[in-house]
Amino acid sequence: MESNKILEKLGESIKNRSEEIEKALVESTVGFIKLMAEFLIENEVNEKVGKRYKRNKRYSRWGRKPGSIWVDEEKVRIEVPRIKDKENNKVENAEIYSRIRKAKRPKGKRLRKLILGLSQNRYEEAVKELADSFGLSQSSLSREFIEESSRILEEFQKRDLSKYDFVSIMIDGKYLAKEQMIIAIGITVKGEKIPLEFIQSTTENSLAVKGLLQRLIERNLRFEEGLLVVCDGSKGIIKAVKEVFGEYVLIQRCQWHKRENVVSYLNEEIKERYRRKIQLAYYEPDYKEAKGKLLEIIEELKDINLSASRSLEEGLEETLTLHRLGLVEELGKSLTTTNIIENVNSGISRILRNVKFWRNSSMRARWIAIALVDLEQRMKRIKSYRKLPKLREAIKKELRLKEILVA
Repeated sequence: MESNKILEKLGESIKNRSEEIEKALVESTVGFIKLMAEFLIENEVNEKVGKRYKRNKRYSRWGRKPGSIWVDEEKVRIEVPRIKDKENNKVENAEIYSRIRKAKRPKGKRLRKLILGLSQNRYEEAVKELADSFGLSQSSLSREFIEESSRILEEFQKRDLSKYDFVSIMIDGKYLAKEQMIIAIGITVKGEKIPLEFIQSTTENSLAVKGLLQRLIERNLRFEEGLLVVCDGSKGIIKAVKEVFGEYVLIQRCQWHKRENVVSYLNEEIKERYRRKIQLAYYEPDYKEAKGKLLEIIEELKDINLSASRSLEEGLEETLTLHRLGLVEELGKSLTTTNIIENVNSGISRILRNVKFWRNSSMRARWIAIALVDLEQRMKRIKSYRKLPKLREAIKKELRLKEILVA
């Protein structure tokens, strides 16, 4: 009898919240339509101009401008890449953008079919329905593109990594709907940023991160020439990295995380002073000078706050790895903090800001994969990327990898 009452209450609750649930599903679908529109436009640009960093005699990319498409009664803003025709000296939008703008707005039954397709993981049907909504015949979209769109989530986590020459990996966590997602971004020796993998975990524990790294190796990640792994001070991440990569890895702890952790122990009156002192020490390009200044701060803090002093002392050497390699002036802005992955996290938040209702872990993973694939197309190379071959040689020397390979 009691269970029947509970079921009745549950049914009433769902009925009362039906509009809220429907609204959340519509918002999720709007986000999907936006991504697909941007993906179609970017696909046309790639076909016409070629992939980034490849020269084209006639066409070139010419920045982006704000644009919009309509979904039902909502005007959805998107970024529109522009193309310059060097022969005619004209700047133009992708043709498909104009067609999407003129197309009938997805609404009514069509919008419900899209929602149903996404909610049931029927991606190919959703993509075809969306193509019709955009006024595109299926023949105008290559079969390869339809298949690629429907498999986009699966392919992300199965991508073969053997073709990439990674010199560094960044690992950091992001909270999404109260769940922590740990994300790994690879940096190639040419400076390209490649999203590698992500996992859902309540904490940055070593077993979870170890599983993530082992999957990268199963996908043919090459690390025999050494890697610089940039991460925060998480003991779980550091332990997993050392266990998986062993003698082939150097750790660079994020200096920003270290600084903020130290000043978190201090009272408001002196926080900013020590934040500045620690940062100035890290700005010092010489390894011995930087370490000497940090050791002086540690001694000062012993009389002010022992916890802050211990925090700065813990793992200090790993915050100075790039200093020790003699490359902090060339590569410090990119590789002494996890700012690159923080920017990726901001991009994920921006793309997923309209998704209010997370039904399950599978949905969370699918949308993060879509966001990462979308962001990858826009990522620029890291600053001073031409210095990365020097980093590769410095890592080899520090780890004595040439001696290991000869032996």
